[in-house]
Amino acid sequence: MAEHIYIFDTTLRDGEQAPGYSMNLEEKIRMARQLETLGVDIIEAGFAISSPGDFESVEAISKAVKNITVASLARSLKKDIDAAYEAVKGAESPRIHVFLASSDIHLQYKLKMTRDEAYERMEESVRYARSLCPDIEFSLEDATRTDLDYMCRLVEGAIKAGATTINLPDTVGYASQEDIAEMVSRVRNSVPNIDKAIISMHCHDDLGLAVANSLAGVKAGARQIECTLCGIGERAGNASLEEVVMAMKTRPDLYPYETNIKTEELFRSARLLSTITGVKIFPSKAIVGDNAFAHESGIHQHGMMANSKTYEIMTPESVGVVKTNYVLGKHSGQHAFRKKLEDLGFVLPDSEVAELFSAFKNLCDRKKNITDRDIIALVESTEHNSEKKIWSLVSYVVNSGNKMTSTACIDLQKDDKVYEGIASGTGPVYAALRAVEKIIRHPFSLEDYQLQAVTEHRDALGEAIVKISDGANVYRGRGVSTDVIEASILACLSAVNRMLDGESASITGGSSAIKMSFDNDMLMGHTDKEA
Repeated sequence: MAEHIYIFDTTLRDGEQAPGYSMNLEEKIRMARQLETLGVDIIEAGFAISSPGDFESVEAISKAVKNITVASLARSLKKDIDAAYEAVKGAESPRIHVFLASSDIHLQYKLKMTRDEAYERMEESVRYARSLCPDIEFSLEDATRTDLDYMCRLVEGAIKAGATTINLPDTVGYASQEDIAEMVSRVRNSVPNIDKAIISMHCHDDLGLAVANSLAGVKAGARQIECTLCGIGERAGNASLEEVVMAMKTRPDLYPYETNIKTEELFRSARLLSTITGVKIFPSKAIVGDNAFAHESGIHQHGMMANSKTYEIMTPESVGVVKTNYVLGKHSGQHAFRKKLEDLGFVLPDSEVAELFSAFKNLCDRKKNITDRDIIALVESTEHNSEKKIWSLVSYVVNSGNKMTSTACIDLQKDDKVYEGIASGTGPVYAALRAVEKIIRHPFSLEDYQLQAVTEHRDALGEAIVKISDGANVYRGRGVSTDVIEASILACLSAVNRMLDGESASITGGSSAIKMSFDNDMLMGHTDKEA
């Protein structure tokens, strides 16, 4: 039988450290549960000591997932190890992941330690961690720039102190496949107790070699790969989980190994990451990008019609790209709609199906042909929305032109009242968001705004993604509509509701002293009327 390769997913730790990929507690739990469904062996849920929010999320994830190991990162410091253990101790299978830099450049300039001092620190911290938890991983930060003799000494000492996994990371993405193979082989051949631990690879993509280097490490004897969905992470990112897994599945002649990954969940997992973070997947991204199975060239299309294997080395279905054969329209019933959702991989409770069906019917009145991508966009715009519906859109009117200042008049509902806001701006979206801010009486700034068509043609469904900030936190929102202004307002309201969730946001309590992030001289009337 093929040897097992453990998949250690660090999307929620190293991945979340990348700009634009931060997640709140509820989003991290959703992502962790999907990673469990995907079949990863270990989730690195966070860096518990780094903040109260990180500790809370690691602790919550430890309790939310059941059939998976949950790890927390810790520096080689007692306080870090204590925090990590407290956060993961509620997991069915907890792990403490201790790290210490080992390269001379890190020892000299960052840690200001000698090699002997670093060895003593490692030995003390690993031994202490093992006294708390039976599953200990030790990482030699910047391993690929570490002297190999010193590396072997550290690895042997770490295993003696209680480490069960040894991680040899290419922290700065510097190594080649030959470097990785030499490093892993040297450790396997020179460390006498290496049979008591699993060797792990954690490769960064600064030179575009993270996946290749991870696989080189496996061929040399590593049996754990640390990776992230879509390769997100510090700087240029990490090894991409979906690429690593599908390389082994597609080329068993080169990589005769097996994993627990349910590859049919790869596309859905990547889409969920994009939905949560608001960061779009690059169209040409291997395995999960929109163009990964698209064929435009006439030669390619001819080959595909003859036999799909001429240009596809894996099937779309093998990674969860589902293509259904029947079309929905305005005369379709809820049973057919539910079946379509199930075929697309969405199993939702009755209440959510009913809400989506209503949105689907509204879309049918606006759009002649409804595609699978339209339905996926509808689901993703509402899926598992945890924010309270404090504000909802009733109506809007926007006047705009190339020789006039845009003006927006918006009616929003809160509880049993409808409130009207009027504002002007340099464009229709700008004016609309000013009107929203005027109504809610809670200042926010627009950090990011993205708008794109979900499908082709003039009646395409538009998808808007916004990020707003109240000065303390960033909140994301997504909206879809055939009208891009409406999509933008809906996305803004989704983010606003997340921002106000749990706050007392009294419409009558607004103060004239509140500093609006938009120019006050451009804001106009505000009234309320019974719904």
